Amino acid sequence: MEGRLYIVGIGPGGPEDMTPRARKAIESSEVVVGYRTYLDLLGGLVAEKEVVATGMGGEVERCSRAIDLASSGLRVALVSSGDPGIYGMAGLVLELLAREGKELSLEIVPGVPAFCAAASLLGAPIMHDFAVISLSDLLTPWELIERRLDGAASTDLVIVLYNPRSRGRRDHLKRAVEVIRRYRSDHTPVGVVKGATRDGEEVSITTLGGLERHYEKVDMTTTLIIGNSTTFLHGGWMVTPRGYTL
Repeated sequence: MEGRLYIVGIGPGGPEDMTPRARKAIESSEVVVGYRTYLDLLGGLVAEKEVVATGMGGEVERCSRAIDLASSGLRVALVSSGDPGIYGMAGLVLELLAREGKELSLEIVPGVPAFCAAASLLGAPIMHDFAVISLSDLLTPWELIERRLDGAASTDLVIVLYNPRSRGRRDHLKRAVEVIRRYRSDHTPVGVVKGATRDGEEVSITTLGGLERHYEKVDMTTTLIIGNSTTFLHGGWMVTPRGYTL
């Protein structure tokens, strides 16, 4: 039997934001592999399936297991939150296949990224050019992250921050803000979205100068969107103009 591996983006977490294509891929699979938290978000969709769960830091194990199961002739869904090609499992699977010289029938199923869900709750903060930067230095040296922050801030890009703060990285967000404030006014609007589309979702808008008051509630499920020099607020919404003549 020829197996098939679906690398599926399940969206930011809410069932309404999972695409029909993603749902179909999971429904047609015999085995679903993923991080425990993401599998929990799928609820009854995986109730009758064989489930392979791994914890945080088990990404290589997760992808290797999915490849092995698909190679054995099973239809396998490997799930990522958001989109699997944005800090997800698609790249790691392809790296492993390349390293091992393997070929496999696979399909990458896109999903709604967390920053898109966060932006929709804030208004239109990423209407113009933007950069997405993860503050996690588990796989990327902090020195490189800081250079990327400096480059994005100095060129007036709207900046989206993923993985801004965790129990082991309590000062990374503060250090990132220090870099950005070299180039941005303290009045720059900043959107703070925790758990976008999930139970307990929290949305707030502050400023770059006032962001420090929000540090304690920021965690790994929080997405921050820092406006550029043209971003403004109206009626409780963040707006970054595209440049249309009005």
